[in-house]
Amino acid sequence: MTMVQDFSGLEAALGDVSHALGETFDALLPVPESDDGRVVEAMRYALFAGGKRLRPFLLRATADLFGVSLTSSLRAGAAIECIHSYSLVHDDLPAMDDDDLRRGKPTVHKAFDEATAILAGDALLTFAFEILSDESTHADPRVRAQLVSVAARASGHHGMVGGQMLDLAAEHKQLTERDIIRLQQMKTGALIVSAVEMGAVLGKASTHARHALVAYARAMGLAFQIADDLLDATASADEMGKATGKDAAAGKATLVSLWGEDAAREKAEILTDQALSYLKEFGSKAELLREVAQFAIHRRR
Repeated sequence: MTMVQDFSGLEAALGDVSHALGETFDALLPVPESDDGRVVEAMRYALFAGGKRLRPFLLRATADLFGVSLTSSLRAGAAIECIHSYSLVHDDLPAMDDDDLRRGKPTVHKAFDEATAILAGDALLTFAFEILSDESTHADPRVRAQLVSVAARASGHHGMVGGQMLDLAAEHKQLTERDIIRLQQMKTGALIVSAVEMGAVLGKASTHARHALVAYARAMGLAFQIADDLLDATASADEMGKATGKDAAAGKATLVSLWGEDAAREKAEILTDQALSYLKEFGSKAELLREVAQFAIHRRR
């Protein structure tokens, strides 16, 4: 595979989407001047905590293949970022991973309090579906219904929540390679896949094109998680902006601990090659999707 070393163009594109998404959140989520404003402040704290906003970017880049309007893809991207942010808020709670830092800043339950963090996470999740079901996201009610369905399946017990349950259970059992892959595909991969699929839904893509894009996202999502586990094993807390080495400390098996670092890197490269192969039919229009797949396994945080 020819490696893309210069990601400056991609990083600029990521920045553009992130900036536009911030403006979208400012319009969608103003802070009310009342007691309930505190939960909105916590929601905004989670949404503006930094990060590359990869999932909304994937949604936008996929939607661009089919000429979807910027308004539609930004609103759908805002919804997927709400779901992702909610998952991080709850994942950081003492009852879950008990983390004090997220992206170099105090986690929501530290910046506010546990009760507010729980409510903010709940509100972010439900707000996502409010956005997706609104006519402003897409004029076609069938498209809106599909968006809701894809997001719900990815975020619930079939996907992210089920994966988190498997992750909690992993502290008390020895996982096989198959177990770990299933856990990661649910906890992390499902939302990545849903972002790409929602871009295809917005564009009313053909069944064949939608399947190809989902296959791309599945391979890329697993490669992304392997890269994330490699960073957790090798990078410092300062580099990552959060605690590292927690899986090893908790005795949780990862694909990196199972395979070793060199084999894990090789597998991530193979998965990235697979992901890229699914984009051939889209030609040069899919260049950003190609770059983001390679960037995912070469990032340093």
